[in-house]
Amino acid sequence: MAIFLTKDSKVLVQGMTGAEGMKHTRRMLAAGTDVVGGVNPRKAGAEAGFDGRTVPVFGSVRTAMDATGADVTVLFVPPPFARAAVIEAADAGIPLAVVITEGIPVHDAVAFQAYARQRGTRVIGPNCPGLISPGQSNAGIIPADITKPGRIGLVSKSGTLTYQLMYELRDIGFSTCVGIGGDPVIGTTHIDALAAFEADPDTDVIVMIGEIGGDAEERAARFIADQVTKPVVGYIAGFTAPEGKTMGHAGAIVSGSSGTAEAKRAALEAAGVRVGATPTETAGQVLALLADPAGRSA
Repeated sequence: MAIFLTKDSKVLVQGMTGAEGMKHTRRMLAAGTDVVGGVNPRKAGAEAGFDGRTVPVFGSVRTAMDATGADVTVLFVPPPFARAAVIEAADAGIPLAVVITEGIPVHDAVAFQAYARQRGTRVIGPNCPGLISPGQSNAGIIPADITKPGRIGLVSKSGTLTYQLMYELRDIGFSTCVGIGGDPVIGTTHIDALAAFEADPDTDVIVMIGEIGGDAEERAARFIADQVTKPVVGYIAGFTAPEGKTMGHAGAIVSGSSGTAEAKRAALEAAGVRVGATPTETAGQVLALLADPAGRSA
């Protein structure tokens, strides 16, 4: 099993005919993803070729869903058009929209997140690498060849750290890796992924990667303490970040003691989460838990 994305997922790509859309659609297909169509109103009826395979292009998400039965859309849409693209997907009733685009204005993100939520569409992102269930399906830009299927679940704000932990634990493998994005307003949260991994019988250990800024990790810690029975290992990026300076992600800004890496680590450790000081140490904590599943705290 996996969360959010499985071998049965049928994937659309909004913006497939652009340079990024073409590049990553080719990579998704190579990973075994069932990409059933692209969406571009100006190229409806055309076909895009990918290493001997053709994928039809539709004029709208609704038309594509009706023709293919798609239940996932991945968006490679420029920031000025991302809000309309997500709203179109939500209006069509697609269950999952993965928004790769970065640089989307916050007021646009607030608007489309609320709209999608009202219509029952789960949004992952924006400004995220997407998600992968190794050996099953890959929706986004996560490299598919750095790990294998296994029993670790991973949820992360950082794309780069997602890849690093996947590689560090490549000999064990993952059920699903979810990059939720680092913008101030995102659709799927740490808590959403934690709840899904808790319910997934094929996930034994959960890795949660956070970063400075906001209080998402503190809220996740409370959820873990109350609702999660599986062992969780955490890592917080940004211990050396200077106060008041945004570091990489738009949401990664510290003000006073709020949002610091130390505060987040303390909250997670109080909830029984082992927190690594480095990504490599974090991977080591996972290996230790797999060797001794009964141990929950360091």
